[in-house]
Amino acid sequence: MKVVILCGGLGTRLREETEFKPKPMIEIGGRPILWHIMKIYAHFKYNDFILALGYKGGIIRDYFLHYEVRNRDFTVTLGKGDLKIHGGHDEEGWRVTLAETGATTLTGGRLKRLAPYLQKEAFMVTYGDGVADINLSELLSFHRSMGKLGTVTAVRPSSRFGELVISNGMVSVFKEKPQVHEGWINGGFFIFEPSVLDMISGDSESLEQGLLTKLADKGELAVYQHKGFWQCMDTYRETEMLNEIWKTGKAPWKMW
Repeated sequence: MKVVILCGGLGTRLREETEFKPKPMIEIGGRPILWHIMKIYAHFKYNDFILALGYKGGIIRDYFLHYEVRNRDFTVTLGKGDLKIHGGHDEEGWRVTLAETGATTLTGGRLKRLAPYLQKEAFMVTYGDGVADINLSELLSFHRSMGKLGTVTAVRPSSRFGELVISNGMVSVFKEKPQVHEGWINGGFFIFEPSVLDMISGDSESLEQGLLTKLADKGELAVYQHKGFWQCMDTYRETEMLNEIWKTGKAPWKMW
């Protein structure tokens, strides 16, 4: 099953970093968050990736073009151009297609442009800026059991503010950025049947206001409720938070 990762957005709320690199290449623990997302999928044996490129996509191309020499020992014979790569790495067997989908194309349009790669079977889609301890095998089983054209993963986000429990004018409990228990939001980690590609009008259609809305209106959008860890990387503070979690050695999304 193919896995599409949307990697082309501008990442304007992370301008400190995205001025120089695309958002999926911002590092968590010394590796791009894109790598972390791919490792989550690969843990469940989904390692046929299609990266929808846009803003500064050349940086992502270069990363994978030189992945072998960056992650393995090698011997080069100068003057001859001979290169011998030694050993291996844990990402052996990944198949990564890097597809240009336009600098200003919206998320739905990016998916539409990938149609030539996605015609044969259901495929997975997610954003290039969020991690979770989601069980992707369960997600796929749920999608198949519902028999709908699409499935979206719903998550409960962390609050952007600390929660105060007040008693008699005093704070009795303080929780830093607790998980919000009311309401669910779109957490990415989608599964779609290939026929949905015909429902997308073109580059100017977003995934959220376009395809997902159309599927919901037709009663064709199932929702898988993920109650575990989920965190997107929209701001510099969230980038720092994910790095701090990684440093503990107990990052919830590190299932590999």
